[in-house]
Amino acid sequence: MSEIEELLKQVEELHLSMIKIKKGNSLTDQRIMIESQILDIILNNYQEVLMKKVNQN
Repeated sequence: MSEIEELLKQVEELHLSMIKIKKGNSLTDQRIMIESQILDIILNNYQEVLMKKVNQN
């Protein structure tokens, strides 16, 4: 699995996890806040990988 595919898989897993946590909780629930921060990190990594690929071409 490529690095991009792995990052996209992580994004989807976190997204689904956040949806499950959200049921019955507020968006400011600590677990959602933590997963949101992790998601931000993964999305930043994804952006960096994409930019490297674009710059290689």
